[in-house]
Amino acid sequence: MLVDSHCHLNYEGLVDRQGDVLDNARAAGVQAFLNISTRQSEWEAIVATAERESDVWASIGIHPHEADQHADLGKGALLEAADHPRVIAIGETGLDYYYDKSDRAVQQALFRTHIEVSRETGLPLIIHTRDADDDTADILSDEMEKGAFPALIHCFTASPEFGRKVLDLGLTISLSGIVTFKNARELQEFAKEIPSNRILVETDSPFLAPVPHRGKTCEPAFVRNTAEFVAELRGESIDELAETTTRNFYSLFSKAVA
Repeated sequence: MLVDSHCHLNYEGLVDRQGDVLDNARAAGVQAFLNISTRQSEWEAIVATAERESDVWASIGIHPHEADQHADLGKGALLEAADHPRVIAIGETGLDYYYDKSDRAVQQALFRTHIEVSRETGLPLIIHTRDADDDTADILSDEMEKGAFPALIHCFTASPEFGRKVLDLGLTISLSGIVTFKNARELQEFAKEIPSNRILVETDSPFLAPVPHRGKTCEPAFVRNTAEFVAELRGESIDELAETTTRNFYSLFSKAVA
């Protein structure tokens, strides 16, 4: 049994057939889903999905692309939303310097606000980082010195050097369908060295469908393709990797167990 640790069930391409999407994934052996928010206006619908579906959990947070539109969002709004019993994570948040859709200083400030909320609630922080390795690592290191907080890098595509830095800080690393792409050789090599207690798999659906589904709308069911590929990379059986990543999910997202 697998867990899709990062999907967007309320996004276009999935939300209009959400029931079928979930049934397809369950039939493929996916036992739980973490439905991720990226802007405040999504929170209510994403939590409602988790209230309706017993195997779906919710996160609340602001994606770095949306930072400018949420520059005045205080931690109070995040703390209040995080108190819901179906909310088990903070994010996704972080830094994206590839598209630069929001001012970098605003991205950084909002990232730190999310970290404060993660530290105060104990809920894991889900981090998006793209072309921002140095600043992401510096902020994480600085904030860890103020007090530890649980966190993961989702859809990991950064350098092995960055990966080792965040592993040293105690973070977990989640692999998406990108690891199955032919041009992802460096990522594939790094995937072999991630400690077994720090690895997760995800789809980031409806984006980034893994081989052999590239070009299609990604679904949570496809997390099995990614898991099978990663298991082969690491010299493990799919059952071993499924057991490991599922155990890691419930260890990190302990509110889901409660």
